[in-house]
Amino acid sequence: MTTDVRVLRQADWDEWYENLIRAFGGVAESSEERELWNALTEYDRSLGVWDGADCVGTAGAFSFRVTVPGGAAAPAAGVTMVSVAATHRRRGVLTAMMRRQLDDVRARGEALAVLVASEPVIYGRFGYGIATSSVGAEIDTARVRLSVPPGTDGVRLRYAAPADVLDACESVYARLVPQRPGMLARRPGWERLVLLDPESERSGASPLQCVVAERDGETVGYTRFRVKPEWGPAGHNGVVTMVDLEGLDPAARAALWRFLFDIDLTSTVRTRARPVDEGWQYLVSDIRRCQLRVKDSLHVRLVEVGAALEARTYQAPVDVVFEVEDAFCPWNEGRWRLTGDAKGAVCVRTEDAPDLALTVRELGAAYLGGVSLASLAAAGRVRELRQGALAEASVAFASVVAPWLPHGF
Repeated sequence: MTTDVRVLRQADWDEWYENLIRAFGGVAESSEERELWNALTEYDRSLGVWDGADCVGTAGAFSFRVTVPGGAAAPAAGVTMVSVAATHRRRGVLTAMMRRQLDDVRARGEALAVLVASEPVIYGRFGYGIATSSVGAEIDTARVRLSVPPGTDGVRLRYAAPADVLDACESVYARLVPQRPGMLARRPGWERLVLLDPESERSGASPLQCVVAERDGETVGYTRFRVKPEWGPAGHNGVVTMVDLEGLDPAARAALWRFLFDIDLTSTVRTRARPVDEGWQYLVSDIRRCQLRVKDSLHVRLVEVGAALEARTYQAPVDVVFEVEDAFCPWNEGRWRLTGDAKGAVCVRTEDAPDLALTVRELGAAYLGGVSLASLAAAGRVRELRQGALAEASVAFASVVAPWLPHGF
């Protein structure tokens, strides 16, 4: 088959999107969801593969800015909407789209590409490494109690319609973005994503609810959630599903968590995709009854090794030469000398002897500071060629707070 990879035309969007939906099971989305994704689609960054008149492959990218260690917002291609028709597996369709896409990302001057994988096994061969994890929980609030920090009682909480307080909540979110690697600065239009509330996604729960936290008339936090009433022989057994929760300080966050724990006629709080180091885990009386589960989240690909490593800062001084393998983007192959600290970094090609040998996939995994180079070395995926280089680089690459992706794309 001749793969005809081409940039998406607006007239072809419906067919392109239907191919995507079919690849993910064929369950139709609500008109609200479909309209939003149509509006957010960057047509000049979206690719389709056609076999004659039939669309058999899709891939897109969003123009994001992602927080990197040190607080800077680095341009990144948010790879999305990737699918191949089941009739066209193992014919090179995905490889053709990934090739075209990464060439385009490079041409645009973006040093990073990021994605959330439907199946983690797929993207490692294209140089993506799993850089962040998230934690979900199912908390037995009938038995688990919170020990809140001083100042919690001084936070005022109030219900509000999610759309009515969207601007205030987005202001809180924007203030938090520089503080944690992996967070995405929301471009205009993306604020609509957090208000999507199709009935098909509720599983019998209430429409989206919102409570904001205030202090001295200022919004200092918020949570959006759904409640599903349930009853058993012994009485109520309702479930609170927390969609998101953000706060500017420990007291604001604790007040919101305590509110969710105390909602009447409920005995469970469910969360998903939260930071692995989030503070509530150290406020609960019994972590075992919170049923934590960790999963992969953001996958990172260094499209331009030198520029990507210069875009972030380093927790400790580092001077190390990497021997990088990158078969899919061969312009990254070879030796790179990274020198940097908390003020900045320089990464250039060198002929000096290498200190560490690894593939670009490992650099992507370690890039945001959530995966240790030492851990990758323990798995045999990083080789230390100069004694002491592994410890030096591992400390330098680390992040004070765990990287986290706040929402999918």
